[in-house]
Amino acid sequence: MALHPDRLFPIEVDARVIARRLFNTVESLPIISPHGHTDPRWYANDDAFADPASLFVKPDHYIFRMLYSQGVKLEHLGVPRQDGRPVEADGRKIWRLFAKYFHLFRGTPSRLWFEHAMETVFGIEDRLDETNADAIYDRIASRLAEPSMRPRALYKQFNIEVISTTDAATDELSEHDAILSSGWDGRVVPAYRPDAVVDASRADFLANVEDFVALAGTRLDYQGYLEAHRVRRAYFKQRGATSTDHGHPNARTADLPSSQASALFERVLKGVSPDDADLFRAQMLTEMARMSVDDGLVMQIHPGSYRNHNPSLFRAFGTDKGADIPRSTSYVEELKPLLDALGNDPRLTLILFTLDETSYSRELAPLAGHYPALRLGPAWWFHDSPEGMRRFRELTTETAGFYNTVGFNDDTRAYLSIPARHDMARRVDCAFLARLVADHRLDEDEAHEIAHDLAYRLAKRAYKL
Repeated sequence: MALHPDRLFPIEVDARVIARRLFNTVESLPIISPHGHTDPRWYANDDAFADPASLFVKPDHYIFRMLYSQGVKLEHLGVPRQDGRPVEADGRKIWRLFAKYFHLFRGTPSRLWFEHAMETVFGIEDRLDETNADAIYDRIASRLAEPSMRPRALYKQFNIEVISTTDAATDELSEHDAILSSGWDGRVVPAYRPDAVVDASRADFLANVEDFVALAGTRLDYQGYLEAHRVRRAYFKQRGATSTDHGHPNARTADLPSSQASALFERVLKGVSPDDADLFRAQMLTEMARMSVDDGLVMQIHPGSYRNHNPSLFRAFGTDKGADIPRSTSYVEELKPLLDALGNDPRLTLILFTLDETSYSRELAPLAGHYPALRLGPAWWFHDSPEGMRRFRELTTETAGFYNTVGFNDDTRAYLSIPARHDMARRVDCAFLARLVADHRLDEDEAHEIAHDLAYRLAKRAYKL
């Protein structure tokens, strides 16, 4: 099962040789991880990971959504239930179940990520199956007890230069404070995620907003609510944050007069209609962009996911359990109110993501290829795959070029997949560039410069890291 050195490179000999040369110059560059979901407690406490299942299976919705699709119950994978009913606690049993169904991941990026971690972190080249599940479990478990397998040591081993977590607007960021005061030289920064106090369709919206303004020490009216965002954004910036993140159902924006926005806020506090909730989210994206102009935080929009599509699973297990489904998303009309107000302001960096690939060449690349404030985020979530990355470059480069994109971010909770994901992105980008060189559309010295930019410099620059 040893990783092939030419994996993901072109099959054409000339292009493959060029891709190798390009990749050799970027393979060892430091990792800039400007957006992700690793747990800041890992870096603050630096505790050993409990067992192989806790490391690879329990936190990774890519893993258990596939197993669930084949009838495996989440309880049997150790996924906690909302009602506190018992779930499987034996890591070895969970691992055996994972091994039994490992064949389901053939051809998926999850398999590439997993096998990269097996070989590069643990030196294991055997393909996982039922016959070797216990032996591989024991090899990993014995290594997890070593100091070199602690989160901070892995941070160094993975050559991470900086990593961003994603944190609720009401988070006190105590783990980040602990990291800063510990004397450790790793750089872990928060990112401001205000969805829980912006999405008025949530059942807990009013309680969240009340807690939010109380934490900020402001009034419970629209102007006080906006000031609370400014206060909390400043609190995040003091702890190293350079970005915000907004996970909305769509990319709709609005720019209401202050009196109308204030009246809308009062309505959504009292009980919300779907139309008002959508309009309030739209208004808040524009307000967040205005605040980004003022405080310099880079703004990310991750729209287009139908969250918690499986209601029975949501009731039993809560959010982020593999039941989020992409849906069509449009940007030209939806972003226009925000772009009319701020799209020409170079002080704003607004990074757009999509789960709707049909929008790349039709909408996103033309928008980012025109407005100074816009940049395109890399292939995201369901498209964080070799094919998805190739399609992203093919559909956006001719209109937006390379420099209206922001390189790569791994956007993961699965710690050991971070170097695997960056390795994949660097290989796919080098393959794309190699074909341009082989087609005589790009000189190789230019391709080397672009490869370095895509692997390292663009993310560092775009996210102000």
